Amino acid sequence: MLSLQVDLGQRSYPIHIGVDLIDRGDLIAAHVAGPSAVIVTNTTVGPHYAGRLEAALRAVGKQVSTIVLPDGEQFKHWETLNLIFDALLAGRADRKTTLLALGGGVVGDMTGFAAATYMRGVPFVQVPTTLLAQVDSSVGGKTGINHPLGKNMIGAFYQPEAVFADVGTLATLPSREISAGIAEIIKTAAVADAGFVDWVEDALPDLLRGDTDTLAEAVRRSCEVKARVVAEDERESGLRAILNLGHTFGHAIEAGLGYGEWLHGEAVGCGMVMAADLSARLGLLADADGDRLRRLVEAAGLPSRAPKLGEDRYIELMQGDKKAEGGDIRFVLLKSLGEAVITRVPEDELRATLATTS
Repeated sequence: MLSLQVDLGQRSYPIHIGVDLIDRGDLIAAHVAGPSAVIVTNTTVGPHYAGRLEAALRAVGKQVSTIVLPDGEQFKHWETLNLIFDALLAGRADRKTTLLALGGGVVGDMTGFAAATYMRGVPFVQVPTTLLAQVDSSVGGKTGINHPLGKNMIGAFYQPEAVFADVGTLATLPSREISAGIAEIIKTAAVADAGFVDWVEDALPDLLRGDTDTLAEAVRRSCEVKARVVAEDERESGLRAILNLGHTFGHAIEAGLGYGEWLHGEAVGCGMVMAADLSARLGLLADADGDRLRRLVEAAGLPSRAPKLGEDRYIELMQGDKKAEGGDIRFVLLKSLGEAVITRVPEDELRATLATTS
């Protein structure tokens, strides 16, 4: 097992990375303060892993119940969130009840938001089971749900007690989900670590075939970058925004197509190609670096051409993004592979990128 720390003072917490961690009831129970825990999972992940996690916690004396949600980004909304609240209230969960998010980014985001708001805050633990969630969304305390007018527009910053990234759970992921997770690995490398970009290029075949050791190393390196950035800027007032490379375009794709049509990682992968094109147009990024990023995205099995929503529709959706200020869209762009910048851009250059990448 590999371990690292997210340093946030009294809100600091560990990230544990390894195989069969969901069977380590002793380790997980150390972060369940009260006598009871509630697992929140979905219809896809639950049949594989909920029973194992329940058994591990019961073996160390914890009372455990499980909430099963429908699976998919299209269910990341108020109605599904209320299923969690309904079950917690019906089960008389109190302030010492710990929620455990067993699933991908959707389960993690909704469980975290439920924990942040139920009785004004109860503890929760992240047990991510997708590559995307292990390398990105389970770390950093971003929680929330989608709205028809924008992705993740309703939520809270709320840190978990711990993160248990069991890379053994990735064995049941379809190849499309692995590729979606690799998008966030590429993003992390592209904004913060040129050497990591080199590593991803070399390791890509092993990542795609699901090699456990390579996946664990990718999770470790990604979490190290994320932990460092979050420790410096927990609430995304500055530096942390660089982790949104590709997300302004990507969120517009998700909202414009309808949540769930493209996986989040697929939209981010395409969004990074669009951001690289815009970076080159503004003279920030060398064409060769932009081409290199596009080739890496495509080699990971991710789309590099955006759906044709129309320039006006893209701009409308991006103006509603939570990173916009006063209607002005802010973009994370690249100065090189490994260095990002946050800036506003001229509308004519943005429209040129939209015209040529979709």
